[in-house]
Amino acid sequence: MRLELEKRAEHSTAMALLSPVIALALTLVSGAILFAALGENPAEALYVFFIEPLTASWSLQELVVKATPLILIGVGLAVCYLSNTWNIGGEGQFTAGALAGSVLPILFPDFQTPFTLPLMLLMGIAGGMAWAAIPAFLKVRFGTNEILTSLMLVYIALLLLDWLVRGPWRDPDGYNFPESRIFSDAASLPALADGRMHVGAIFALIAVAALAVVLMKSLKGFEIRVLGQAPRAGRFAGFSQNKMVWFAFLLSGGLAGLAGISEVSGSINQLTPVISPGYGFTAIIVAFLGRLNPIGILFSGLLLALSYLGGEAAQVALGISDKTTRVFQGMLLFYVLACDTLILYRIRLGGPAATGKGA
Repeated sequence: MRLELEKRAEHSTAMALLSPVIALALTLVSGAILFAALGENPAEALYVFFIEPLTASWSLQELVVKATPLILIGVGLAVCYLSNTWNIGGEGQFTAGALAGSVLPILFPDFQTPFTLPLMLLMGIAGGMAWAAIPAFLKVRFGTNEILTSLMLVYIALLLLDWLVRGPWRDPDGYNFPESRIFSDAASLPALADGRMHVGAIFALIAVAALAVVLMKSLKGFEIRVLGQAPRAGRFAGFSQNKMVWFAFLLSGGLAGLAGISEVSGSINQLTPVISPGYGFTAIIVAFLGRLNPIGILFSGLLLALSYLGGEAAQVALGISDKTTRVFQGMLLFYVLACDTLILYRIRLGGPAATGKGA
């Protein structure tokens, strides 16, 4: 006997909405088992991981700082996935945006005017869009699998960043450390409070509101959903799949680029070999946990940002590996996908498995 997945004739809307909550609950249970296996008190460890970071004002600001790029990248990826365009390269587009937007403060440090920061943001958006245009072109022109091309471009962008900060863009006054010069005040995003929280958080809220309106109230949103769910019907309606590939990639790449330059100019204020703990990949989890809905992504972005803070807190308080954050994020993605699969399919027992010998 073998297990088979059989497509359901109908699926429950209520379960589709509840599946992120179920996935989160299963992640917490699995996390408790994991902490117990590591010899820690599960209740204390979960408190340190998920509650303690919410008890201080500075950590709440850090929560917003870490959620900002996740939300910006996540809402762009949601448009891709809703239209059945599989952009996996948010991390590369984030890095490309950070590099493009950093050209002015690094190569032209004396250019300090009221136009410096707006130009940096525009260049960051353009850099992310240009990086996303590569897999879009290859997909439309040659039918290349966009999952592979967008993913491989991530590593090219990361290696380019590493080479620049260790070579041509290294700070001449930085005592040979692999980092760029510090950005001037004119090239830094204004802070929203007494801490690291900056106006990039406002960009994220604007992106959420704008895409919520586009997806729910506009013809473009209808086109995105139709091409994603019924491409043949979309073609009959006159919608172009190739144009949608370009639209989805450029939109998501631009938002990822904006996230990149916002992170660099708002939180770090220079380029270093590592400017992201993996925001572009984590944003994939954010998009699916938020049900590919901009409002849902706002809340799931905060939750995944909490996992970063919780991992740091657990490392300090409990002495466990910083890889715990990745474990929690991986479990959460697994349970989200598992719940979605069981919503669309039912498990049934099939006949005996084929032996590979003659019939």
